[in-house]
Amino acid sequence: MKPNIKDVATLAGVSATTVSRVLNNRGYISEETRNKVYQAMEELHYFPNDVARSLFRKSTKFIGLIFPTTSHPFFGELILNIERICSTRGYKVLLCNSLNDQEKESEYLEMLQRNQVDGIIVGTHNQGTLNYEKIRFPVVAIDRYLSDSIPVVSSDNYQGGKIAAELLLESGCKKIIHICGPQQLKTPANQRTNAFKDVMKNHGIEPVIYELPVNFQQPSTIRMIHKIFDEHQDIDGIFASDDLIAASILAEAYGIGRKIPDDLKVIGYDGTETVQICLPHLTTIRQPIKQIAEKSVSMLIDLIEGKQFERQYEETIPVSIKKGTTV
Repeated sequence: MKPNIKDVATLAGVSATTVSRVLNNRGYISEETRNKVYQAMEELHYFPNDVARSLFRKSTKFIGLIFPTTSHPFFGELILNIERICSTRGYKVLLCNSLNDQEKESEYLEMLQRNQVDGIIVGTHNQGTLNYEKIRFPVVAIDRYLSDSIPVVSSDNYQGGKIAAELLLESGCKKIIHICGPQQLKTPANQRTNAFKDVMKNHGIEPVIYELPVNFQQPSTIRMIHKIFDEHQDIDGIFASDDLIAASILAEAYGIGRKIPDDLKVIGYDGTETVQICLPHLTTIRQPIKQIAEKSVSMLIDLIEGKQFERQYEETIPVSIKKGTTV
């Protein structure tokens, strides 16, 4: 049976109130009494209930994170940076992998509310199915539109799509295809595709776009790539909406004898450290992941501390291009 505060008080020879004052650093406590309480805690292997203590202070110093998966390099690196920044700001995180499952996300949302987190950062795709506006603590979304009242942090997706499309054209590509996620989702990432369409149309080229399901499953990506190569023998340029898709394209292209970049040029998107280590030759649009993490945490803490933002406030951070040898 776990020891409780009364057990600590009995062993230390003080009242439970005195133990509580020591734990919460309230009022005058002599050094002798403080040492007795700490010694009793050590002997009993007693650990204070941080949640209960935080509720007394009306702040848990916990932030909830709900993301589709940690296995994707972009989300993994983003979460790593968010956790690091939260730690420097005095907050701990509760991480939830929703796998884009609405029921799982709903369960995690209820769990975070039960644990009285101070706020949450959301990067999932289930907008419209869960009413985040009714959550009683602050919410910040990353690259997602959850509601008109929830602020959003994202990279400049339109700029990224424009850079990628123009670079492929400047490199001599005549038949370019863009692979993206489902466009019916309300997300700033759709601006990558909008930019691609605009650039192609400005050059008198009909944009060719293939949409992948938002399930992060490799088999569906491979099937789509096979279909593209079968249906477009003359393809000479591909703009992929993330680096994992670009990596799969390169693998399949090598497998069918396509030469990179001589007869097929490929540009990815994200520019995570992991992909840059594994595929240093990939040309990709680099998202400012650390800045996105910093801005989302800063914005959430502002909300926690009472600052209000305009409706549908969106913070957009510039992207850059990391040139490799695939273009």
